[in-house]
Order: sequence, then C-alpha cells, then structure tokens
Amino acid sequence: MSQKSSDPGLCLIVEARSGADWSSRLDAALEATGALTLILVPPGDSPAIDPTVAKPLVALAQSKTIAALLANDIATAKAVGADGVHISWRPEIEDAYEAARTALGPDAIVGVDAGISRHDAMALGEAGADYIAFGRMTDAYTQEEARETQHELVTWWAEIFLVPVVALVSATPDDVAEFVQAGVDFVAVQLPSEFPGAAVEKTWGQDLASALSASANAA
Repeated sequence: MSQKSSDPGLCLIVEARSGADWSSRLDAALEATGALTLILVPPGDSPAIDPTVAKPLVALAQSKTIAALLANDIATAKAVGADGVHISWRPEIEDAYEAARTALGPDAIVGVDAGISRHDAMALGEAGADYIAFGRMTDAYTQEEARETQHELVTWWAEIFLVPVVALVSATPDDVAEFVQAGVDFVAVQLPSEFPGAAVEKTWGQDLASALSASANAA
C-alpha cells in the first residue's frame, strides 16, 4: 500500500459477511470505486471475523490485484492469506503494531490508525508502519471539531512525512474531495450496509471515484 508522489487512491472498508449477495455487492463496489485496498471488519456487533467468511472475500480482492487487509485480526489474516492488517487506535498502539509486524513479517502490510496523537503517528512511522491513518474521534469532540482535527492532522502529515497517510472518512464525495485537497494518499470509506443491491454500489462507487479524480486533478 504505497501511493506517495501519485494520485490518491481509495480504500474500501467492508464488513466480512457471508453469502453470494454480499460477495456480489463487494465485487460491484470494488469495480465501481477502483479501490486499491480492501479492509475487512467484523460484521455488526461481532467481536471477530470468521475465517471461513473472510477467505473468499480476500480471494476476490486479490484476484483483482487489490490488497486485502483484516482489521486487528492477525491470526485470521495469516490463516486466510490476507496481505496484512489494519490496526485500530488504542492506548497501547505501538505495542499492537510491533505484535502485528513480528507475527506477519516484514513483507506484510501493517497500517495503523494513530488516533489524534502526533507523537504516536511519528513513532509508528519511524517503526515501519506502511501507512498512518487518521479518523474522527467523535467521542472526544463534536462532529465539527473532530472533522477539523482530522483535517489538520492529515495536512500536517502529508506536508512533512514520506509514509503514506490515510483519511478515514464518511462515504460522501464531499469528504473525499476535502481530503484529497489536504494531500492525503488514500481515502478510506466504508461500504454502507443498507444498500439494496449491486446497482446502487455502482452509482455510489462511481460518484466516489469521480470525486477522487476531479479533486486530484484540481489540486
């Protein structure tokens, strides 16, 4: 997952659900968005990703030359042949990164959400994280304050550091455009679970891809 010195890419965050309908939705969304990376997360309130569910979704992404990561689940990532893991922010984030890197090895992708900590972001970048992600900490801020803080962090990182930066955003073209202008390397959006079918994924995905391309060309 390396995107420095080129147009920004899109990362698709998707719940690891079973069934042909869900697989078809994922297939349509990956095609429509032109995503470069897939991050699988547990479905709903489930605490874990089922390896038997994740394996075909990982294979689907990899068949399209899309890197497939699992959120926080090192053992399952190894078991299903994923390309690596995405580590969500936590107080012991540096230890979590080291555990993932040790278990998966130097060739795996290990990306990390640094929360709102510049110190953690820099430490993780120096430790070898493949990307640094910044989300919106709405537990500590209002929605607007969280958005502004995230924007400041993404801009700061993009201006100074070589390690790619990922903005975790809501799935709207306006959000995508805002962070492309800030210099982000990847915009990560979650596939909404309420979409009724592949036709909607196509329209939604094409809108995001268009926003990404137009904003990059204007930057």
